[in-house]
Amino acid sequence: MNKYEEIAKQVVEHVGGISNVEALTNCMTRLRFTLKDLNKADVKKLEAVKGVQGVVNKNGQFQVVIGSDVSHVCDEIKKMGSFSDTIQTKTEHVSVINRVLGAITAIFQPVIPAICGAGMLKAVLALLTALSWVSTESQTYVLLNMFADAAFYFLPIYLAFSSAKYFKCNPYIAAVLGAILIHPTFSGLVAAAEPVTYFGIPVKLVSYGSSVVPPILIVWLQSYVEKFANKVSPNAVKVFLAPLIEFFILCPICLIVIGPLGSVVGDVLYVVFDFLNNQARWVIPVLMGAFCPLFVMTGMHYSFMPVQLAQYATLGYGTLLGPGMLASNISQAGACFAVALRTKNKELRSTAISAGTTALFGITEPALYGVTMRLKTPLWCVMVSGGIAGLWGGLVNMRTYASATAGITALPVYITDDMMNVVNAVICIIIALVCSFVLTLIFGMGRKNKADKNFEEAKQAESANSQSNSVNTYSSIYSPLNGKLVKLENVNDDVFSKKVMGSGIAIFPESGKVCAPFDGKVNTVFPTKHAIGLTSDEGIELIIHVGLDTVELNGEGFVQHVQDNQEVKKGDLLLEVDLDFIQKKGYDITTPIIVTNSSSYIDVIETDKTQIKIGEECIKVFK
Repeated sequence: MNKYEEIAKQVVEHVGGISNVEALTNCMTRLRFTLKDLNKADVKKLEAVKGVQGVVNKNGQFQVVIGSDVSHVCDEIKKMGSFSDTIQTKTEHVSVINRVLGAITAIFQPVIPAICGAGMLKAVLALLTALSWVSTESQTYVLLNMFADAAFYFLPIYLAFSSAKYFKCNPYIAAVLGAILIHPTFSGLVAAAEPVTYFGIPVKLVSYGSSVVPPILIVWLQSYVEKFANKVSPNAVKVFLAPLIEFFILCPICLIVIGPLGSVVGDVLYVVFDFLNNQARWVIPVLMGAFCPLFVMTGMHYSFMPVQLAQYATLGYGTLLGPGMLASNISQAGACFAVALRTKNKELRSTAISAGTTALFGITEPALYGVTMRLKTPLWCVMVSGGIAGLWGGLVNMRTYASATAGITALPVYITDDMMNVVNAVICIIIALVCSFVLTLIFGMGRKNKADKNFEEAKQAESANSQSNSVNTYSSIYSPLNGKLVKLENVNDDVFSKKVMGSGIAIFPESGKVCAPFDGKVNTVFPTKHAIGLTSDEGIELIIHVGLDTVELNGEGFVQHVQDNQEVKKGDLLLEVDLDFIQKKGYDITTPIIVTNSSSYIDVIETDKTQIKIGEECIKVFK
């Protein structure tokens, strides 16, 4: 087993098992889960897993911070089961604002790699042009510029597709709605600037290339119209009639109502950006530089992306994220390097050097969770330094011209005709690095290296959690029947013998009493009484299926003694079965006992006995 498999298995176990995972995806450093039941996740045990930097539960998203290896861990988890990759925001007890922010984050998350990649391509092109290696008059420049612009110009299509997955409607219809906004014919009408009407209704001519708000709003509306269209369309013609209804309703609304509404939002944002740039240009970089670590902790930094893209669309450059995040990220690096210099703990030194180097390139979670937040005072040093460096960026009006991860490799996105913009970015990096390094050196470690003591205490706490997790490494399931044990692979039913439903054992019963195999709860007694589903207090999900094909008896020969959702103790009577009656009817009474969430555990081992009695251990489930 490689290290990624080990991390993956432990993470899955501590989020409540495979059966508790509704959706899973990853960003650059985090596993992002939608869990069916957040209460099943054990944060302390997750944080004790070697390889986990931290845990964040925000807006219904359960985030496990891994670092740069996150994609490998995510791949290993996806091998364990089939999950949706669309992360939903759980709305119970979540404010409207947090729901909106959660939705924005979920919609933009899949699109960000394309935007960042295209942004870096623009940065490379700017660098090639600045060095006079590529002429702006050449076809090479035209093609490279086209490659980079495609991700931004066709953004309405990508966002529509991503929004459809979030709002659970047809993503291909959504993509068509996004494409309508930027269709060449409509773009031509906009360029011609002549009045356009639809059945006499005026259509506002707006250029929607790179737009953000309209595609999200139109797909949100689509999610309701689609339900209506599917409901009123007869099954025989639903395949074409439902989409026809959607297009007939949504297309005009898209261009007449929602599109112009989005443009109004853009106009308002332009006024706000223009005011800030002219009257208080230092405010945003200072706030972002100082509070970026808090945004990263909660995953809120992705929520700013729509506004940043709107700023690019209205002004042609960005000041919202780039300068402030550059100041903050480099400050994380400076603090880590100071910790590495002062600490006497070899493990902390190694962690700090690695995390600081990663932070230089814009990935700060290892620094945040592994060093600065863990040691506390260095985090305050980072926030002060980020604010100071952000102030410089604001005063000199630092601007980015494409989206990129805010680190030293992002310097090309500051390239413009005014090369002082790049010089100012370099100065910002130096201010952040030096200021954070010095402040952490002076204040961050405390007298007599108090930070080392904090680190040791944190490690001891994690070790204690880890040790407590290693106790009782398996749970027991006790026999619900008296009888002869049968290997599951020898059961005369492929669903059980091939372990389609999970691992377990079977019993050929010698008496008709079926008792509770552990302390837990009855999930369901099947209407035909031939099978019963239970969940143990430790989370084991079990089905006791009395006989094969006995569902056909419609309850004859079975007496039910418990109800759905009833709490039971080991040994409580669940069912009474007339075994002679069932056999006379020609049915096999072999009773499979299946752990249906087997994939949530390392292994399920049956006893090697041949005969067993009620209450004797028959299965061990290893955590």
